Amino acid sequence: MVQAAVKNVTANRRRSTHHKPTIKRSTTDDSRLWDIMLGNFSYQMLLVAHNRKLFPLLAKQPKTLAEIAEILDLALRPVRAMLTATASMGLIKVDQGYYSITTFAEEYLLEESPTYFGGFLDMEAANYKVNTYGSLQKAISENAPQVYTDGDLFASHEAQAELAKTFTLGMHGHSMGAALEWVELLDLSQYKVLLDVGGGSGAHAIAATLKWKQLRAVVADLQPVCEVADDVIARHKLQQQITTQPINMWETPFPDADVHFYADIYHDWPPEKGAFLTAKSFEQLPSGGRIIIHEMLLNATKTGPRAAASYNTAMLLWTEGQQYSDLELVQLLEQTGFTQIEIVPSSGYWSLVTGVKP
Repeated sequence: MVQAAVKNVTANRRRSTHHKPTIKRSTTDDSRLWDIMLGNFSYQMLLVAHNRKLFPLLAKQPKTLAEIAEILDLALRPVRAMLTATASMGLIKVDQGYYSITTFAEEYLLEESPTYFGGFLDMEAANYKVNTYGSLQKAISENAPQVYTDGDLFASHEAQAELAKTFTLGMHGHSMGAALEWVELLDLSQYKVLLDVGGGSGAHAIAATLKWKQLRAVVADLQPVCEVADDVIARHKLQQQITTQPINMWETPFPDADVHFYADIYHDWPPEKGAFLTAKSFEQLPSGGRIIIHEMLLNATKTGPRAAASYNTAMLLWTEGQQYSDLELVQLLEQTGFTQIEIVPSSGYWSLVTGVKP
C-alpha cells in the first residue's frame, strides 16, 4: 500500500511537471515603445528650454550647472534634467563641467540666425493644449480640428490680426532653413515671376529671389498675413523684388506669374481643394509655366516616414487636411495636365513635386 501510494505521488509529480505552463518570450525588446512614449517629454523639454532662453544663455559663453541654475533662478535638480535632456537631443554639449550649445542649436535656436526655428516653437508653446491626448481623441471622434475656439484656423487668422501674426511668424520659423535649400535644386533662371500662394512670411519668395536675381516674387495671402510679410521682406531689403497681394485663393484670380509655388498649403486642405488649386494653377499659368509643391511627403504605401506620419496626425488637430504621398501628388499633376513631373528630395524631410504646363 505504501509503495503504491509513493508510485502515485511520483506519477502525479511527473504529470504536473510535464504540463507546467510556459510564457512565450517576445522576439524583440520594448525599446521602440519607450522611444515613442518618452519622446513626448523631449518635445516638452525643448519648449521649456526655449522658453527659459537656455540656448542664448549658453551661446554667450560656456557655463557650469551651478551658474546656469543661478542665472535662471531655478533649483539644481530641474536644471540638471533640462541639461541632460537637451544634451541627449544634440542641442548642447558639456566639456569638463561647462555647458555650451552645439552648431545645430546655433543655426536653429538663436534668434540672430537666418534659419531661427524659434517662431515655430513659440507657436507650439502658445497652443500646447491642442497637442494633447484629449484633443487628439476629440479630433478623431469629431473629424474636426481643435485649434482656437471656433475650430477654424484660417477664419480665425482672417478675423484676428494678432493670431495671424503669431501663426505667420511660427511658419517662418520652420520655413527659412528649408527655403534656402530647395532653391539650389531647381533651375529657375528662365522664369520671371514666382507667385507664392498662401506665402505667409514670404520665406520661400525671399530665398528664391536671393538665389535667382532676375526673379520677382508676389506673396499672395490674407491681408493680416501680408502685413507681416511686408515687415519680413523689408528686413531683408527686398521690397524691389518682392511685393505682397491680399487675396482669397479660392475666389480671387491669381496675379500673373510663370511659377506657382505652394509650401505647406496642400496639406491644410482636403484632396478636392488641392485638386481645385492645381486646376487653377494649370488654367492661369502660361505655356511653359511651372508649379512647385513643397511638402513633407509620405511614401507610396503611407507607412512612413515617421516624421511625415506624425505631421499627418498634427493635421487632424490643426486643419482639415492631411499629408500626401509622393505618388498622390504626381498623379494629381498628371491628371490636371502637367508634364515633366519630378519628385525632388530637398533638405531633411521636405520634398518638391513639380511639373510644367505644356
